[in-house]
Amino acid sequence: MKFISTRDPENQVNFERAVLNSMPSDGGLYIPAESPDLRRWILYTNSKTSFQNLAGTLTSACINDEFSPIICETIATKAFTFEPKLTKYTDRFFTLELFNTPTGSHKEFGISFLVNSLETILQMKGGSALFVDVTVGELGASLARALRGKRHLKALLIYPKGMIRGLSENDYVWNGGNVYPVEIDGDEKYCHEIARKIFEKRDLVEKKHITLANTANIGRLMPQMFFYPFAFSRLKEFINSDIFYAITPGNYSNLVAGLYAWRLSLPVNGFICPATKELTVDAMGQCSVLDDMVPFQKRAPADAASPSNLERLEDVFHNSSLMLKNLVYPSAVTDSESEEACRRLFMKHKIFADRAASQAYAAALKQRELTGDDEAAVVLVMRDHPSYDSEWIQHAVGAAPQMPENISEALQGVKLGRPLLQTAEDVLKILEEF
Repeated sequence: MKFISTRDPENQVNFERAVLNSMPSDGGLYIPAESPDLRRWILYTNSKTSFQNLAGTLTSACINDEFSPIICETIATKAFTFEPKLTKYTDRFFTLELFNTPTGSHKEFGISFLVNSLETILQMKGGSALFVDVTVGELGASLARALRGKRHLKALLIYPKGMIRGLSENDYVWNGGNVYPVEIDGDEKYCHEIARKIFEKRDLVEKKHITLANTANIGRLMPQMFFYPFAFSRLKEFINSDIFYAITPGNYSNLVAGLYAWRLSLPVNGFICPATKELTVDAMGQCSVLDDMVPFQKRAPADAASPSNLERLEDVFHNSSLMLKNLVYPSAVTDSESEEACRRLFMKHKIFADRAASQAYAAALKQRELTGDDEAAVVLVMRDHPSYDSEWIQHAVGAAPQMPENISEALQGVKLGRPLLQTAEDVLKILEEF
């Protein structure tokens, strides 16, 4: 599989270049240039197909022109010591939990896959790479965990003042680890401004082989495609009808990944999500992407520091507009409807659902014309452990989930004991000397 830029289809690279470079120089985002037809293989999977095996096979199918099946299987085996969980509640309602990870965050799937892919590439080809990312917690904790023991990768993590969490003394570069945390005298927005200035310096980015661990990097997004074939491998034992996934848009990464899985011939009838100001419905009640009216080439470069996958979503719409109007179903959801959905999930199924999952479930309830008149199955995608959002859940249902010890450790505050940095120049100086 080759990858092209959303801004220029002629800007084509292989997987290695896409994950090492992370963002094209033309200001766009890398996307798959083609999609193999994997219907026969997807239909062959079943509940005995592990997530590791599924991920290794799909990785090989996507990048078999670069790596052998054995190498792809090795990447998946090292990356995924955990897997999603599909739970059946009724004949037509299921949940897909993505938070069964060491930090309780769905981000860990993408981060672990990206880190192990890059480490494998650099072991084979030589060289090193450096992640530079802004984080307020779980991304940093996940990345630090994934980097432990890696020889070719390090990370410079930019934190707002007082927000360093989930790191251990052994993770620090000055103690022989792979993480260089820097604490900024400012908020998250200011940290993003600093990161943007770094990635604007293309010479430095190329010289230091600086890349990203957020979803601007296609290597971080790619494994999110695996969630849906995994869910189908379990669903097929229970149903023989339409399948709809109810998901929150977030930064649109899971929705885009679902659509990429559909391009691989995943059996799916639709994705239901809460409407946003960018992803909404038109006068005919069909899915509409408002930014779609502005050509990519007339926009500012994609944001490396705080990415949105909206541009990737728009690219799918450009190429399959008519089909996607019958595949993505946004619904406007109010705060009170989200809280009512949270209560309903708790009272009916004993499910603690955070705000995002509750919004997605509320959207599914408003799409009964899709799911209520036949035997269609709805799969509620739950991204992060509900204890991350315990205060909101407590307000909605009068009870809150207990936070597991591993998540508590990932959120544990850390005192760095080093001077606060003030400017982008301070961070750039560290990078030059790294």
